[in-house]
Amino acid sequence: MLKLSLHSNLIECGTDEAGRGCLAGPVTAAAVMLPSDFKNEMLTDSKQLSEKKREILKPIIEAQAIGFAFAHVMMKEIDEINILNASILGMHRSIDGVISTLSQKRDYPQHILVDGNKFKPYNNLTHTCVIKGDGKFLPIAAASIIAKTERDRYMMRIHEEYPMYNWAKNKGYPTKEHRNAIRKYGITKYHRTSFRLLPEQYELDFKE
Repeated sequence: MLKLSLHSNLIECGTDEAGRGCLAGPVTAAAVMLPSDFKNEMLTDSKQLSEKKREILKPIIEAQAIGFAFAHVMMKEIDEINILNASILGMHRSIDGVISTLSQKRDYPQHILVDGNKFKPYNNLTHTCVIKGDGKFLPIAAASIIAKTERDRYMMRIHEEYPMYNWAKNKGYPTKEHRNAIRKYGITKYHRTSFRLLPEQYELDFKE
């Protein structure tokens, strides 16, 4: 069972992102605050769960959370500020979203639990970076579920526009199939042009 909190005397918010290593699509971050009596034995790192289990957990988290939010940081912004800064920006926007849903200032988070080892201070709140935190703390795991499922839904939508890349299956990750499609069809407005899209990285055609 994952831990509910790091500091039991503080109101904590967990945050995580999905899609950092993808060649196409946004990086999606989420933030979640869970109540002190929250329990769920199934909840863990979204990467360790099947799509079916993630879809089961998503409405449970949303129904029981004190607050939750997600944010897509799109390809142009990723290319402009780099993927690390975009991931952190998405986390900040997600925390903004959580706070905007809280009616009382006394309910605001006092500490942020961050998956990974890099973060930038958010307002005046303290934070702790936890490597593989989505497998250690419930609020981070919950955020990983929201981020992953929302990003997958976005990729399913844009798959309809460009089915030849099969984003419905690979979700924009650098699979052999995805890279072969880039070789054959070029790149789209959803590809991250600052990324090394192909190992040989020759001049790529842009497809509208």
